[in-house]
Amino acid sequence: MDMTKTTLKKLREMLDSKAVSVKELYEECYKCTDKDEKRIGAFITLTPEQAEKDAEKAQKRIDAGEAGFLTGIPLAIKDNICTDGIRTTCASKMLENFVPPYNATVIEKLMEQDYVLIGKTNMDEFAMGGATQTSYFKRTRNPKNTDCVPGGSSGGSAAAVSAGFVPAALGSDTGGSIRQPASFCGVTGIKPTYGRVSRYGLVAFGSSLDQIGPIANTAADCGEILNVISGHDVRDATSAKLPPEDFNAKTGRSIKGIKIALPKEFYGEAVDTEVKEAVMNAAKTLEKQGAVLVSCEMPSLKYGIPAYYLIACAEAASNLSRYDGIKYGLRGEGKNYREMILDSRNRGFGDEVKRRILLGNYALSSGYFDAYYRKACALRQRIIAEYNTIFDTADAVLTPTAPSAAYKIGSNDTDPVKMYTADILTVPVNIAGLPGISVNCGSSAEGLPIGMSIAGRKFDESTLLQLADAFEREFNPIYS
Repeated sequence: MDMTKTTLKKLREMLDSKAVSVKELYEECYKCTDKDEKRIGAFITLTPEQAEKDAEKAQKRIDAGEAGFLTGIPLAIKDNICTDGIRTTCASKMLENFVPPYNATVIEKLMEQDYVLIGKTNMDEFAMGGATQTSYFKRTRNPKNTDCVPGGSSGGSAAAVSAGFVPAALGSDTGGSIRQPASFCGVTGIKPTYGRVSRYGLVAFGSSLDQIGPIANTAADCGEILNVISGHDVRDATSAKLPPEDFNAKTGRSIKGIKIALPKEFYGEAVDTEVKEAVMNAAKTLEKQGAVLVSCEMPSLKYGIPAYYLIACAEAASNLSRYDGIKYGLRGEGKNYREMILDSRNRGFGDEVKRRILLGNYALSSGYFDAYYRKACALRQRIIAEYNTIFDTADAVLTPTAPSAAYKIGSNDTDPVKMYTADILTVPVNIAGLPGISVNCGSSAEGLPIGMSIAGRKFDESTLLQLADAFEREFNPIYS
């Protein structure tokens, strides 16, 4: 059995029964990375010394019969999530040598479980991109076909799980950055409701959009990780004050009577025929299991991309203004303060990050604020209202995750607009602050994975996981 490509539940059973030790498990992860990491490029930083320390602590806890669900489980962490004493680069030259003096809240929660850190994964620089090709350090390749992109911005995390380097990983999702790479790499990824997981220690891109979430081999695995990392945090004013819950409480139950909406706009001409067919076949599978399919409309989908990029870029421009090369980050050169900052940002930021800073500052500038940013915020409210109308008659929304399967590396490098419009199916969920999960549901003619997305009401991750799990138990070979 391939230990890194099985379920977390099975790994938990193996560790607790002493069928495998924590050391054997994490060494298997590094054996896989030694073999294929140069080909895939999933990691920026590998942490074998930290893994050894983590494994010793975890094994003692297991031997004492006090293991939590993630005790001894190897995980990879996206490199925009702060790890105390371990560099966190955001895949940028600006933060190439930045070592945080603290842990993100999600890392603290994982450490309470005594997880094992395998490494920090590659990503698009400052999470700005949809292919994990804007990283300062390397381009990540899709394990299913190394000529293709893994998606982004959490492409390193998705690729690491898909390649079997780790059984699960953390990513972040601002406009689809967990779900789209999960789709391209043939794994499962969930973006929780905005506020479900603390953003403290997540290097900010779009503060009203960002959410940390898990990528794993199954929906149930994602639910187990979400059980650990979610919860209110006084250090994040936007985190929700909700009691703990078991997000897998409904997995395995019948989905009979659950109403699933299919908005016609998500199945338009921009979506490849083979993607539509795969998702519709998945809908029929869910219908056979007892779900009820409901037709609906979401006319504001066409405004999703402009609204998202105006809001996200405006917030990015504000968040990235802190990088001056003085407090931390790449130190620029110059005869005065202005020249030093200009040099720091010119050399420290890549082209895509600069492009989004320019877009954001333009949208926020005097004379354009009302015409652009304020209208984008109004469109956000309209999209939220349309989702609310859908949820008056349905429990979940089923759509393709991306308009196509993974595309060739380099094919979108010179056309940023084409790259931006590829997010059209994922950004509405972020704009509305809803939870969404991507599950593999088929393959393209070239054998590349196709993903479907299920979105739900705010803080109703358990229903999404229930539906995703029901489908996976028929479709995912891990259950065979």
